[in-house]
Amino acid sequence: MRITLAQIASTADPAHNLGLVEDGAQRAAAAGAAVVVFPEATMCAFGHPLGPVAEPLDGPWAERVRAIAAEAGITVVAGMFTPADDGRVRNTLIATGRGVETSYDKIHLFDAFGFAESRTVAPGTKPASIEVDGVQIGLATCYDLRFPGLFQELAGSGATVILVPASWGAGPGKREQWDLLVRARALDSTAFVAACDQADPTTVGGEAGKAPTGIGASLAVGPLGGVIDQLGAEPGLLVVDLDLAAVEEARKAVPVLANRRF
Repeated sequence: MRITLAQIASTADPAHNLGLVEDGAQRAAAAGAAVVVFPEATMCAFGHPLGPVAEPLDGPWAERVRAIAAEAGITVVAGMFTPADDGRVRNTLIATGRGVETSYDKIHLFDAFGFAESRTVAPGTKPASIEVDGVQIGLATCYDLRFPGLFQELAGSGATVILVPASWGAGPGKREQWDLLVRARALDSTAFVAACDQADPTTVGGEAGKAPTGIGASLAVGPLGGVIDQLGAEPGLLVVDLDLAAVEEARKAVPVLANRRF
């Protein structure tokens, strides 16, 4: 399976960000990818009020993403914000195109390093997967990386690839933690893990600020934890081919899913 990670630098303007989605989807399709993954908060960068931009999954922003996926003939996974019942929003992944129509609401909210995502975002409650070309693909978001149980749950339910859109916060040790956690979750689940982060906003003339706005470094990792390829801090596309037979081989060699007790 060929997938593409589209590392972009979202702005506060959802319409502008749709242009980034369209460009990335078209380029990924031209490269022969079946799936293109955009970061968490593709709809609107963190550090801006989210309530005014949140839309339901049948709203105009999501509908345009669906049209982009259809036009490019590719499955698109991208981060957006949808309204919650309590006045907050939900941090939602939309997955659409080529027969796929699913969403995932981020379960683990980033209440860490002095940031309180739960103040404005309501948590999701259910894991989610999609199927593309007969391959089951799990969905997770950013801070979910720190919770191995979710990844083992997805893998135990049949996922051989897990996609992780993110908007990773900058700070001391955070890049090392990003690399370590993505690789560890691949080992926990003996699955491919492909994590697509927001580009570092300073590479496009923006400011990092206090919100988690991304450090770049999107990467794809094999089921035994080896890095397949990785981007730098600036916007870019990472096209990777996943040899899915490697998952079966890894699960025979290191049957952590079969051997787990908790």
